[in-house]
Amino acid sequence: MLKQRMGLIALGILSATQAMADDQSQSKGFVEDSHLNIAARNAYISRDYKNGRQDKAEWGQGFIGKFESGFTQGTVGVGVDVIGQYAIRLDGGKGRSGAGGIDFFKQGDSGAAADDLAKGGAAVKARISNTVIKYGQQMPAVPVLQYDNSRLLSETYEGTSIVSKEIAGLQLDAGHFTKEARKSAEGSDSGALKSIDYIGGSYKFTESLSAALYASNMQDVLKKQYVNVNYVLALPEKQSLTFDFNGYKTKLDRSFALENQGDADARDNKIWSLGATWAVGPHSFTVAHQRSTGDTGYLYGGYRNAGGIGDGGNTILLANSYWSDFNGKDERSWQAGYGLDFSAFGVPGLTYNIAYVRGTNIDDGSNRGSGTEREIFNQFKYVVQNGPAKDLSLRARASWLRVSNNASNYNVGGNEIRLFADYPINVF
Repeated sequence: MLKQRMGLIALGILSATQAMADDQSQSKGFVEDSHLNIAARNAYISRDYKNGRQDKAEWGQGFIGKFESGFTQGTVGVGVDVIGQYAIRLDGGKGRSGAGGIDFFKQGDSGAAADDLAKGGAAVKARISNTVIKYGQQMPAVPVLQYDNSRLLSETYEGTSIVSKEIAGLQLDAGHFTKEARKSAEGSDSGALKSIDYIGGSYKFTESLSAALYASNMQDVLKKQYVNVNYVLALPEKQSLTFDFNGYKTKLDRSFALENQGDADARDNKIWSLGATWAVGPHSFTVAHQRSTGDTGYLYGGYRNAGGIGDGGNTILLANSYWSDFNGKDERSWQAGYGLDFSAFGVPGLTYNIAYVRGTNIDDGSNRGSGTEREIFNQFKYVVQNGPAKDLSLRARASWLRVSNNASNYNVGGNEIRLFADYPINVF
């Protein structure tokens, strides 16, 4: 098991030739290097579903506070991190809440969403050279365990992680987590996770070329591997061409496949995407292809006690992931996208992005032929550049998703609107 190897991994990392400055030797102390930041978020999501499903919407005000101490001085530095989260429901009571894709406030037994929720946790940490070992409540962000911060409050996990940056350009990660806190509920174990282990790393070969490789094992559910290659080709006259390849390979446990898919042999999935983005001045043009193959679609996220996976709501680092993830069984999808930076026109901080994605060849298990879906995504984002509201981020996003009738067991179409205001407060 990975948790039994983590100590050996850490020793092996530390024995490598050090090619970077020693972060621990630069420590100023527990108090001197400490920081307290509060992220204030006002968020609204509404979904006008098609095919007769009830529309859903939620609106809330959330606060996520993070205290990160510095490390004590010496060969081994120790410290502590504390996370506190609080949210107030502004809209989305009984009848309007309960959409798994929104999930600001979990519904109670009566079917009504909570009026507010509060939760928190802490982690202890130690640093040797450029390697940090942490135990407690955390927000892991690796490709096979990517916590969800795309709604009102954030998912958190409880367990142990190791992050090492001993060699220039190389980051190594390992982790063992046994509890998952749902973003919309109180408590530190509201997702009923058994355990998930992961190991992997990323390496920057040159300024233009980087790659990553990760693997995870979720008890009684699945094993997953991830690969990424990113290459940036510099072109004359402030232009660039970026190629980004991402891929996941998943193997479900037989009992879980039977429970989730109704077929003990529907266990395998491979999904990958390749995107190319040409940036020229304030403009960017993107084309991407994504393909899913195997006995089932790509599964991720959700909560084990609600029929989900439990490996983080953002564990889908693929090109064609917007409202729909275009991750159905045998699905093939193409994207054409465009981005504009308005700073070139005298409005710094304002950007606009639009994308059209079409998916075909979807097998939803109904034997009604190959299904299709298509989505138009667009978003305006503005970040205040100066003044009292400096760094305030305003986002307005809309998606129009249409799914064919013979893919209705896989996905449902509709119109979605997201309005987010994020204000980071640096207390000290």
